[in-house]
Amino acid sequence: MAGSEASGVEAGDGLARDYAAARHEAELLAGGTGDLAQRALAYHHLFRHSGGGHAFPLLAAHGALWARGYFAWGGRAGAALSLAALHRPDLRRARRAGLAGFAEAFREINRRVFVEVYAGYRFTLAHGERAGAEAHLDPGLLDALNRCHRAGRRMRSLSPGERAHLFEACFRWEQRAVVAPAVAAAAAGFAWEPVRSLALRPSIRFAYMPRRETLHFADFADTDERIEKGLRAFAIAEAVGWGTVEARLSRYGALPAGFFAAAGTAFHATRARLLAGEPGPQRLPQPA
Repeated sequence: MAGSEASGVEAGDGLARDYAAARHEAELLAGGTGDLAQRALAYHHLFRHSGGGHAFPLLAAHGALWARGYFAWGGRAGAALSLAALHRPDLRRARRAGLAGFAEAFREINRRVFVEVYAGYRFTLAHGERAGAEAHLDPGLLDALNRCHRAGRRMRSLSPGERAHLFEACFRWEQRAVVAPAVAAAAAGFAWEPVRSLALRPSIRFAYMPRRETLHFADFADTDERIEKGLRAFAIAEAVGWGTVEARLSRYGALPAGFFAAAGTAFHATRARLLAGEPGPQRLPQPA
């Protein structure tokens, strides 16, 4: 093998190892499906690390913490509705198990999205400009993340237009590549009507949204509708201001007291604890 070819193979192997390391770290930080607050902590770190340019993680943190309350409400509602089958205990158990499985599928979607977003950010922070990086990330998303990192290295904030471009590149990719097939599978596997229909018509109002801006879904399984509502959530965030969007994370009651004063410390302590003693792929450098 010629020297240049060997160097190219070695470089490709190095990128693959570092991408595996980024995913390993993301899996650890994601925790279990119920660790929504832990994922919100890491999402918030990505937003701050990007200088506020990568807005998707901050809105995803709102989504994770909102879902925490929504799943709890759904469990209570399902238990109440299952009383209609009180005289048929087997059916009642099956319905409640189906609802629990449906909710767990959505928590797993939330977890998978986090893994993709965190791993993509960490990998591109280290290697986004290197030849071969496109083998590990969608090219459009890779370009948008590279612009974000480039701005950070130059101590420059992204413009509103650049921030919107990065959000849309990330959001559209994860909705079509990760969320769409998983939501379709979860919806198809849940046969309890009318609870299934009710669950797929949520009304979402994140803590930063004015009451009049509630996002009412006709069919959450519709990818185009999810994208439409997600872009609306971003537009509302731009209108109210990102400082407000960040501060309103406290309203879900899931983050520890004093979180914002020591968010970076909390993230790094959590990361260090989770990575301690892990024999996984070679780690990437410590994030800033």
